Amino acid sequence: MIIAKIIGTVVASQKDERLAGKKLLIVKPLNLDGTEQSGYVVTVDTVGAGFHETVLVVAGSSARLAEGNKDCPVDSAIVGVIDSFEVSDNLE
Repeated sequence: MIIAKIIGTVVASQKDERLAGKKLLIVKPLNLDGTEQSGYVVTVDTVGAGFHETVLVVAGSSARLAEGNKDCPVDSAIVGVIDSFEVSDNLE
């Protein structure tokens, strides 16, 4: 799983019929300090996430297990909207 921020949308009038009705979003992976990583990922939204929200993204076979993605040609899916997260520097 990765933490990412939604930065855009993808509109594709011609696509695999199994993607019909699915919302495709562009996300930017985040480091644990909230800074952006390089690159981006196009992902299927399964939870109704919105622009600039921080989300939880799964990839690979986990993406195909997300709600509504069975037998879909997806490699990445948004499975949660993150309200907050906390990282502890103290590992003791």
